Amino acid sequence: MQETELPTIDAAALEAALREGAQLVDVRERAEYAAGHVPGARLVPMGQLPARLGELDRARPVHLVCATGNRSGAMARVVAAAGFEAVNVEGGTQAWISSGRAVERGLR
Repeated sequence: MQETELPTIDAAALEAALREGAQLVDVRERAEYAAGHVPGARLVPMGQLPARLGELDRARPVHLVCATGNRSGAMARVVAAAGFEAVNVEGGTQAWISSGRAVERGLR
């Protein structure tokens, strides 16, 4: 069986989506998130995500981000399999930071 290709976006497209009210889930661990994350990202570590899908809004696409896009890509497949529209952020938080965009630190 061929795996379905999930949508991906880059930092610029994510910035535009966030201006439109996109939901963004950061699947990294607490310490990684606290060290620096995309403003507005909600922390749901990948190990917790399957059990916390009920916290997400099914009416809107779920954008997923990690450090580089690998873990979020895997979690995007989990979210999509649960019936959500899932979008992986290519390059992850590292690409966001490298592009010079604002970063939040700490836990909220």
